[in-house]
Amino acid sequence: MTDDLFRATFHGFEQIPLREYAERAYLDYSMYVVLDRALPFIGDGLKPVQRRIIYAMSELGLAATAKPKKSARTVGDVIGKYHPHGDSACYEAMVLMAQPFSYRYPLIDGQGNFGSSDDPKSFAAMRYTESKLAPIADVLLGELTQGTVDWTANFDGTLEEPAWMPARLPHLLLNGTTGIAVGMATDVPPHNLNEIVSACVRLLDDPDASVRDLCEHVRGPDYPTGAEIITPAADLQALYETGLGNLRTRAVYVRENGNIVITELPHQASPGKVIEQIANQMRAKKLPWLEDLRDESDHANPTRIVLVPRSNRVDVEQLMGHLFATTDLEKSFRVNMNVIGLDGRPQVKNLRQLLSEWLGFRQTTVTRRLQHRLEKVERRLHLLEGLLIVFLNLDEVIRIIRSEDEPKPALIARFQLSEEQADYILDTKLKQLARLEEMKLRGEQDELDLERDRLIATLGSKAKLKKLIKDELLADAKKYGDARRSPLVARQAAQALDETELVASEPMTVVLSVKGWVRAAKGHDIDATAVSYREGDGLLAAVRTRSNQQVAFIDSTGRSYSTTVHTLPSARGNGEPLTGRFAPPAGAAFEAIASGEADTRLVIASSHGYGFVTRFDNLTGRNKAGKALLSLSDGGHALQPATVADAASDRIVAVTSAGHILAFALADLPELDKGKGNKIIEIPKAKRGTEKVVAVAAVPEGGKLLVRSGARTMTLAFRDLEPYLGSRGSRGGLLPRGWQKVDGLSVE
Repeated sequence: MTDDLFRATFHGFEQIPLREYAERAYLDYSMYVVLDRALPFIGDGLKPVQRRIIYAMSELGLAATAKPKKSARTVGDVIGKYHPHGDSACYEAMVLMAQPFSYRYPLIDGQGNFGSSDDPKSFAAMRYTESKLAPIADVLLGELTQGTVDWTANFDGTLEEPAWMPARLPHLLLNGTTGIAVGMATDVPPHNLNEIVSACVRLLDDPDASVRDLCEHVRGPDYPTGAEIITPAADLQALYETGLGNLRTRAVYVRENGNIVITELPHQASPGKVIEQIANQMRAKKLPWLEDLRDESDHANPTRIVLVPRSNRVDVEQLMGHLFATTDLEKSFRVNMNVIGLDGRPQVKNLRQLLSEWLGFRQTTVTRRLQHRLEKVERRLHLLEGLLIVFLNLDEVIRIIRSEDEPKPALIARFQLSEEQADYILDTKLKQLARLEEMKLRGEQDELDLERDRLIATLGSKAKLKKLIKDELLADAKKYGDARRSPLVARQAAQALDETELVASEPMTVVLSVKGWVRAAKGHDIDATAVSYREGDGLLAAVRTRSNQQVAFIDSTGRSYSTTVHTLPSARGNGEPLTGRFAPPAGAAFEAIASGEADTRLVIASSHGYGFVTRFDNLTGRNKAGKALLSLSDGGHALQPATVADAASDRIVAVTSAGHILAFALADLPELDKGKGNKIIEIPKAKRGTEKVVAVAAVPEGGKLLVRSGARTMTLAFRDLEPYLGSRGSRGGLLPRGWQKVDGLSVE
């Protein structure tokens, strides 16, 4: 296409930089999302899609007293007439307003499967369900036709829809709302109708009331479920003063015949998910206090989760505190009261701003309603004056109508009527004119005169207008109000128990095989050598410990790995490979094992004769790749750690493969977190390739050292070690002939 043809074909386009166009387009989109999709209007507390659904249902005649119709009928009207978006999104918004577990005061009465608290999105398709408006929807719709709202054209200009609903109650705070816009969001929690109305009345009586004063009436949010709100009152007041914050809700449980029965869950908590969370901990052996878990929920008891403790000695409060911290039995909710105000702008408002601005909206609505009614009364009075003239001059009126070609001008000229009166008289059937009764007309005229006077008096007096608003608020509260569902109980946030606190303390023996397979046997009287092993495998080391303690493993690179004893497989089988639980470097083999309390002190040593004292806590960690502990030189390997009983009198004993043994005071060996350590026993340079340290031990005063050589064991009492005493790092003495090939050391 040539340039001339291009210019001749396209006219009236604007050339602007792409950056400017993108900015303008994104800003337009952002404003649309903020104002017309995500954030509610403070007046009726509704988003556009919700407002259009409510209005479309009223237009379909789906009042609370009517017969329900298929939901697809409503959705079709909404998206076809007012809301040109997807039907699934529209239906989901409609379902949400019908779910009693989602809305504190549902606006729609749904019949059929509208989902469950376990899965709110499990509702049936709209072609299967039926719906109509709930009685409380009249609070939004009751004054719609009384001149209270502005009307705007729908998306294609063929119909009109209300710009807002003339809400008689602050619906925004009753049902709350959530929404995510561009650059902002809203999270308004639901509240109790009686409390909100009470606060509105307080603000009408005392316009200078502070948030603190209003919090005497609005004690906190009120969710559809009976879960406890455990946020302290001071934090709730701070939340209402800023419009921002967090609050926590907690499930409610009772004791029944030794069992724990959960009867209420936090808002939006799924019973199925909670049960799954607890069951996962039970499968992972992280809840040994629980023996069984049952879901006994039914129509009579929507939430009934039964926990069966192992015994009556289980601390229920401690157990439930752990579950509160680790499952959805306790949930935190964000509060961000960001709404579109009467000025059409989004803003985060505190409780006083929300209520005072809504009362301003309500005052405007009531004024428009009264003004609209006054206009109708005055028009009716005007027409009644004309009807009375007709009654008094009925024969003359009939004659004019029968004889005049243009009766309207003649009637106006003869009786000084207005055009409206003349039209009304001419539109009235003769049959009705004949039945007119002066007393009846006079009575209606007197009633309307009194009503007009009342309307004018109310419109002209702020005090009377306030009283009318207050009376209507109290009447609606009496009709639709109910008791608080979410009790306010100040509690501390739950803390998860340490894994060791959840496990019963039982004696265990952890057995590590040469090929790195591990298992745990109950008791300390286990003969680790008699346990069956896989073909080609055998015992490497065993350690006595307890089920609620940690056990650590040291590999051939000097790295340490740890896990809790109760999670290890039973000794009835062959166990499991440590490489499946940890991630050691390629080619590394596990060489040593240790266990104890966090403050238990151990002697960590290498076969090259270096080592140090450290706390067991330095061997533990959550990293599957382990942590650096012992620095090993080429050819060196880690020895089985020795447990230190008493630092003041313990003696460190080290023995080499050549039969040299050295004993020295524990205080001579430094305490480190990790590293190579200091020299424990001297190995001559000429023998470093062939002679190595076989084992180290820590012998307490009064203890005995057992020296194993083949099938024989030599026992050395504490005083028998004196011939082998020397300074740390010396050569030490030589064991007797026949005992110089040492396999290991142990202490009794």
